[in-house]
Amino acid sequence: MNRTAIYPGSFDPLTNGHMDIIERGSHLFDRLIVAVGINTEKPGYFSVEERLEDLRVCCAKMPNVEVASFEGLLVEYARSRNSRILLRGLRAISDYDYEFRIALANRRLAAEVETVFLIAREEYSFLASSVVREVAKFGGDYAQFVPENVAKRIENRLKS
Repeated sequence: MNRTAIYPGSFDPLTNGHMDIIERGSHLFDRLIVAVGINTEKPGYFSVEERLEDLRVCCAKMPNVEVASFEGLLVEYARSRNSRILLRGLRAISDYDYEFRIALANRRLAAEVETVFLIAREEYSFLASSVVREVAKFGGDYAQFVPENVAKRIENRLKS
């Protein structure tokens, strides 16, 4: 059986916590699709194309990881990619509450699609893209929280 999982997110920007989930997920599934969700009503810090490029660079050494984007309902995207598994990371109880509700809604929309959770490593349990953006905005050391190519992209954004 070919087990294809989808790890959806905004990845705006991609963090070391995201990469940890991607690396661990790549060992659990035959194929992992890292899918950047497109939200046309909410402009991102980085464009979808920039986020896809960062993900492709960071995932290049993982042959069973594919990077893509999607718009609309996640479960419909999962069906279109023949995936019955959604992978999500959990950092804290607050994540669980939110993710639990989303997983139940997804189950109502597509009973055949299961949500699988990976607990964040302790060193990433506080880390969110919004934290990285805030640290960068106020001149803090954001580079410790993101892959090197993402740190360079943030640096260039701050210069412009």
